Amino acid sequence: MSAEYGADQIQILEGLEAVRKRPGMYIGSTSSKGLHHLVYEIVDNAVDEALAGICDRIDVTINKDNSITVIDNGRGIPVGINHKKGIPAVEVVFTILHAGGKFGGGGYKVSGGLHGVGASVVNALSEWLEVTIHLDGKVHKQRYERGKVVYPLKEIGETDRTGTTVTFLPDKEIFEETVYDYDILKQRLREMAFLTKDLKIVLSDDREEPVVTKEFHYAGGIKEYVDYLNKNKDPLYSDILYCEGNKDSVYVEVAMQHNNSFNESCYSFVNNITTPEGGTHLAGFKNALTKTFNDYARNQKFLKDNETNLTGEDIREGLTAIVSIKIPEPQFEGQTKQKLGNSEARGAVDSIVSEQLTYFLEQNPTVAKIILEKAILAQRARDAARKARDLTRRKSALEGMSLPGKLADCSDKDPKNCEIYIVEGNSAGGSAKTARSRATQAILPLRGKILNVEKSRLDKILVNNEIKAMITAFGTGISDDFDISRLRYHKIIIMTDADVDGAHISTLLLTFFYRFMPELIKQGYVYLAQPPLYKVERNKVVRYVYSDDELNQLLTELGRDGNNKIQRYKGLGEMDSDQLWDTTMDPEKRVLLKVIYDEENSSEIDLTFTTLMGDKVEPRREFIEANAKYVKNLDI
Repeated sequence: MSAEYGADQIQILEGLEAVRKRPGMYIGSTSSKGLHHLVYEIVDNAVDEALAGICDRIDVTINKDNSITVIDNGRGIPVGINHKKGIPAVEVVFTILHAGGKFGGGGYKVSGGLHGVGASVVNALSEWLEVTIHLDGKVHKQRYERGKVVYPLKEIGETDRTGTTVTFLPDKEIFEETVYDYDILKQRLREMAFLTKDLKIVLSDDREEPVVTKEFHYAGGIKEYVDYLNKNKDPLYSDILYCEGNKDSVYVEVAMQHNNSFNESCYSFVNNITTPEGGTHLAGFKNALTKTFNDYARNQKFLKDNETNLTGEDIREGLTAIVSIKIPEPQFEGQTKQKLGNSEARGAVDSIVSEQLTYFLEQNPTVAKIILEKAILAQRARDAARKARDLTRRKSALEGMSLPGKLADCSDKDPKNCEIYIVEGNSAGGSAKTARSRATQAILPLRGKILNVEKSRLDKILVNNEIKAMITAFGTGISDDFDISRLRYHKIIIMTDADVDGAHISTLLLTFFYRFMPELIKQGYVYLAQPPLYKVERNKVVRYVYSDDELNQLLTELGRDGNNKIQRYKGLGEMDSDQLWDTTMDPEKRVLLKVIYDEENSSEIDLTFTTLMGDKVEPRREFIEANAKYVKNLDI
């Protein structure tokens, strides 16, 4: 080998170089998600001050140049010399990895943040960052560029307040895009305010004229969070059940309320960090809920001696709940660190919820009766659903149960190579069957619109023919029987017309997947086909374009004269099979949109599906009015 490989060839990445070299290791990705994560890291530091009982206001501003300013009224980062490093403590926090008040147990009892590396990582990934500290009557300031100190910490004035101000500009060399999305920040900051009662968070967008400002302040904390999540549903009772307490150094807060829907919406947090995969705290909550309601149902004769217990699933039907704990040393499990592992959290939540819920049920027999009647109905529906599910369950080689008759299956049996197009209507289905590559592309035409699962229980859903056809074709089963390893296609492609009806059918399908087969979306198997909107022919050369913007660009390029023949497609049925293949189904040329599940915003996703597909008309109208500006290709 010509290249040397000895002790001197082992690279040591000094200081923050490691972060710039491998940003994904520290903030997850360099996409929009990573970009917004920078803001959360700085805000998390301010929230830690709020959790310590010192800070009660945080201002977050998107400046005109897309830099971000975060101001808090906490203690202010210490400016004295850190004796280990011989530099001011604030410089240690912003320039040295794994430094901060979260380590060693002395600075904060509990804290959020990304394992304590927040401020230095944000600094490393910013073109520039400035920190201003109000502390002990003095104002200090320091500036960094790409993680490096521009000038030593200096005193710039006097003050009568305390707190920290951080302004940073994300580095274009690192991030794919550096434009902040106001709505993404709004959702996350709202959640932070719900989880920290009495903290006021103010978000401003200075890029808009006039400036857009939103204030989040919830004195009721997570009780108001449950109220917010249930705002487009009909609660079954007016009280929001609230349990709170301390046990084994774990501070527990739980708020919950049932509504008339059939979906469970339970969200869990540790030190204000969302835990999408749950963990010991959520397990403790579910155990307490199941045991307490069954004990009460037996004592009050809702359940007879010969009847089986209610399952947790029955009791949680239509439940919206927030489980939030604060713990000094959280231990996270799993690849993505999104599941809590501390055993003491389970016991603490179980004990506090069991005790306080038992007391509540005894004091409020009317509410207890409403919840148990719904749970008993759910139990009966679950038994009916099990019978219906047995009919749709796919056997190992589908012996004795054929695939749906309307499915044109593909010949390849390796799911990695296979994709299924779910197509609206028989005419488009016919074109797609002719156009497809028979080896790897299956076609399942749907007749009309599928059932709106947001308004139906599982037993009703499982007897719907279109849904049965999908479940059988996919092979995974549904709900509790769902097994991703049995999935027959690794691309599930929704292909509908580019009009209002097509959008509605897509939303109905996504609602079904989200509620009953969420792993299909979480693991990235669901896509939306993008059929072209226009066919442009000039001098016998045909081009397809997918949006009005693209059409304008093409016409500018070709020349806007009488030689262009432009056809606007109203639907897939207007295309012959060759056109459908060329534009929408050929893996070499087609455009597919992958449906992404953002676990950090799962409560907002839930709320959006309820708004769009639930019973209430008014919230849906408001949502459409608020989002009308984003609509493209509306065909009326």
